[in-house]
Amino acid sequence: MAYDIEEQEQLDALKAWWAKYGNFILAVITIILLAAAAWNGWQWYQRNQAAHAMAQFEALEKAAESKDMAVVKEAAGSILEKFSGTGYAPRAALLAAHAYQESGDAKSARAQLQWVIDRGGDEALAAVARLRLAGLLLDDKSYDEALNALGGQPPAAFAALYADRRGDVLAGQGKRDEARKAYQDALATLDPATDLRSSIQLKLDALGGA
Repeated sequence: MAYDIEEQEQLDALKAWWAKYGNFILAVITIILLAAAAWNGWQWYQRNQAAHAMAQFEALEKAAESKDMAVVKEAAGSILEKFSGTGYAPRAALLAAHAYQESGDAKSARAQLQWVIDRGGDEALAAVARLRLAGLLLDDKSYDEALNALGGQPPAAFAALYADRRGDVLAGQGKRDEARKAYQDALATLDPATDLRSSIQLKLDALGGA
């Protein structure tokens, strides 16, 4: 059926508009489709990584419970190497550090804790790692390194624990006044209902003085 003049003008205008903008529109549509495909692919990759990391973490948990250090080393190493971007990695390092510490391998325990601090990407877990690392360094009488591990401003929830551990290190150095101040800071920050208060108070009393 033949178009009338008005319809022909509209068709010509549409053709002209498409000739001007058609390639741009197709390019935008292509970019959107590619972005959607990339996002879906990334989501699948993340889920796949998390699933594999979870399987490795479960193996690590069982090995740590049974004190099979060969499997602990293998499973933790695999998670940190292959799945470092997942939330299982810093938790695996903390679990491995505990297993190493229990087995008497303080050096490997410190390495795992340092990984959490440097690369874990989780502020709360890094705070836990710093506390535990400071404890290991204190046991080794590496007092300056222990204080360095506790450096910086901890998350508010860890302030009392940091002050308490700092007091332990300072007491180990024989700095009684500074240790007393750290314990007092811990008590001032700590929840009155927590059982940890009595332990800190005992250490404070043992220092004597003011």
